[in-house]
Amino acid sequence: MTVVHVVLPGDIDDPASPSGGNGYDRRVCRELAALGWSVREHPVPGGWPHPAAADRAALAGVLAGLPDGAAVLLDGLVASTVPEVLTPEARRLRLVVLVHLPLEDEVEARALQAATAVVTTSDWTRRRLLDRYRLPADRVRVAAPGADPAPVAPGSPAGDRLLCVAALTPLKGQDVLAAALTRLAGLPWTCDWVGPLTRDPDFVAVLRRRLADSGLAGRVRLAGPLTGDDLAGVYAAADLLVLPSRRETYGMVVTEALARGVPVLASDTGGLPATLGRAPGGDRPGLLVPPADPAALAGALRRWLTDPDLRDRLRRAARQRRDTLTGWPVTADRLAAALKEATAA
Repeated sequence: MTVVHVVLPGDIDDPASPSGGNGYDRRVCRELAALGWSVREHPVPGGWPHPAAADRAALAGVLAGLPDGAAVLLDGLVASTVPEVLTPEARRLRLVVLVHLPLEDEVEARALQAATAVVTTSDWTRRRLLDRYRLPADRVRVAAPGADPAPVAPGSPAGDRLLCVAALTPLKGQDVLAAALTRLAGLPWTCDWVGPLTRDPDFVAVLRRRLADSGLAGRVRLAGPLTGDDLAGVYAAADLLVLPSRRETYGMVVTEALARGVPVLASDTGGLPATLGRAPGGDRPGLLVPPADPAALAGALRRWLTDPDLRDRLRRAARQRRDTLTGWPVTADRLAAALKEATAA
């Protein structure tokens, strides 16, 4: 049996702090085990990606305790900030760094150069790393997230049930969404914001004040983090997923919505256009707008809310795109191939 040691952020299973990265890590650990790998997890507590000295020492202790030649898959949130920990182990261990969100700085460059291989979660991220750092192209692979099959969401005739699933942070752009919704106060709609509220408390406080001052507090529900059946329920009730991120490397919530035939309105940034993709006939299953542009986002929302033909067209495309999504076993196969190549290197 092939053994892989997986180094994970310490909060990977914290229900109060779900994230796409943690969800990906947890799922691929299960899928690798299903493929016959012996998966040995090493959660490392700490303030990643801003570790304290004790966090760095704990990670160094974990790596030092692994046998020579071991295959080690490290979440990039942990690995990308500690080249001084990785480099001394680079000759002894087969280090594979899984990059969800590039930090794009010299520290990350040195960390990735110490790795035997790098795996990214999107083609966009792979191109970004190759453009930014001097990495051999054959050492950087892609294992995009999978999507689980789900029942088709029925959708409401008015299309007025909006959903945003993301941690409330400036990067995810809920301030842009709030400004856009303010311009649409005269139209009927509700919007659920699902995601952790603790990543940037000051940002959340400003959002709450803005929503109250604009009279939208009763129409925008800050639901906090949801998982499992609770999260599935809000997707099933949604008409449109809105993801106004300023930057996004993949956007797993996009495929989670598409798996239910729910169209998506997203920022035209990073890997989002590719994740949204197109239906087999060429139609896009949603709309793209420039990031950080409240007027453009409001305009797209207005079109969705006031044009039944547009809603019907996007729903058809989303349901067709649903049939083209790949599952998590494909992700695990690609990741396993990268691990095997690294072990053989």
